[in-house]
Amino acid sequence: MTKISSIFAMIFAMIFSISGTTLASGDVAKGKAKAQTCIGCHGVGGNSVVPNFPKLAGQNQGYLLKQLQDFKSGNRFDAVMKGIVTPLTDADMNNLAAYYAQQTPINSPVKRSDDFVLGQSIYRGGKKNDGVTACIACHGPRGKGIPSANFPALSAQHSAYVIKQLKDFRQHSINEQTGDSKPSRTNDFEGVMINFIKSLTNVEINAVARYIAGLH
Repeated sequence: MTKISSIFAMIFAMIFSISGTTLASGDVAKGKAKAQTCIGCHGVGGNSVVPNFPKLAGQNQGYLLKQLQDFKSGNRFDAVMKGIVTPLTDADMNNLAAYYAQQTPINSPVKRSDDFVLGQSIYRGGKKNDGVTACIACHGPRGKGIPSANFPALSAQHSAYVIKQLKDFRQHSINEQTGDSKPSRTNDFEGVMINFIKSLTNVEINAVARYIAGLH
């Protein structure tokens, strides 16, 4: 079995294993009340207008819940988010996830950039020579993600935010090679994102992020 085939097999296994797990429904009204403290960064209804802060509106509930849990446990680190999630209860986090998942994302106007073709090629087809699987496999043709597997929606996400996350995933591989300990992100399932991103250049990461920003 090829490396890419193995990755696809792992993805499908994850989808089937998670799809049998039922999320607590969450209380949207309580989530809305709790989300008032999040508006400063993530905007009204989760539609952030600041490129460095992610849009949360319409994001998959399971993914949102996992990220909140990971920020609280330390599996994903951000100094600001750590302070915010520390006092949250399990119910608070589930309510927030339920609330943002129910919101309607507002698409920001995006101009077609010169690297559109490169970003589209990697998103749809990956880089076979480097073992980089297409983003479409987990995030779908329109960037809607796979809710049953907690794969996030990417559609219309700020390119600046996506670029940082991709570089953070790549940094883990760089740290392993250099012995460095620069901040990185490792809370992906079985290192899927780490493996996908480690062979991408800055130019390619930027192109993919800008392509994603235009997926509406």
